Amino acid sequence: MTEFQQIERKQITFGGKPVPVAVVHPLDRASKAPSVLKGLVRGMRLTLGYFLRPWKVVTRQYPENRQTLRFPQRYRAMLTMIHDSQGFHRCTACKLCEKACPNGSIRVITQKGLLEGVNKLDQYIWRMDSCLLCNACVQACPFGALKMTHSFENAVYDRRLLVYNLNRYAGPPAKVLAAEPDTAKRRQMMEPRGRFDGPLPLNEGLKPVLAKTQESPVRETSA
Repeated sequence: MTEFQQIERKQITFGGKPVPVAVVHPLDRASKAPSVLKGLVRGMRLTLGYFLRPWKVVTRQYPENRQTLRFPQRYRAMLTMIHDSQGFHRCTACKLCEKACPNGSIRVITQKGLLEGVNKLDQYIWRMDSCLLCNACVQACPFGALKMTHSFENAVYDRRLLVYNLNRYAGPPAKVLAAEPDTAKRRQMMEPRGRFDGPLPLNEGLKPVLAKTQESPVRETSA
């Protein structure tokens, strides 16, 4: 809809010289009414359609719809390390994911196994607060040890709680553990690791991660 009906071009004398100008004649209200109504109906058509057919509403009623909430398959919200039914992971601590990360949100810490004699995964530290969720680490892993999940409810009051240790145990991957028939020896090759164990990499230095159950300090305010 145009706001003006027509533009009249004319010349006026300014300082003894002819100057071209444009005189705009606005539309009267009667001629504007059909265009205004047409635009209003066009804008309300989608709203009226959802009012008459509520089953087509695309608005998600969150958090009431947690049980039925569905995400696109390619939606990425959180990095996790895959563990099988026995709790074994596939990570060999090759650090290819750490090298593939564009902003250093992953830090793989290794240690030498006493029984194996080779380097094994000690801690797999992932910084959610700086992660781009670009999926480069998942694509770089040659063993399929990582995946992106749809878990998006990760709000915390302390930023340090956004630094996770993804491996449940420090030790060799599932292939090595499955080849060991002695259960007692297999347990010696594994050390439990907590979700918030390990240092904070990058800009926080090497400060210990705040335990999940520890309360955040309360800021004192002056009266």
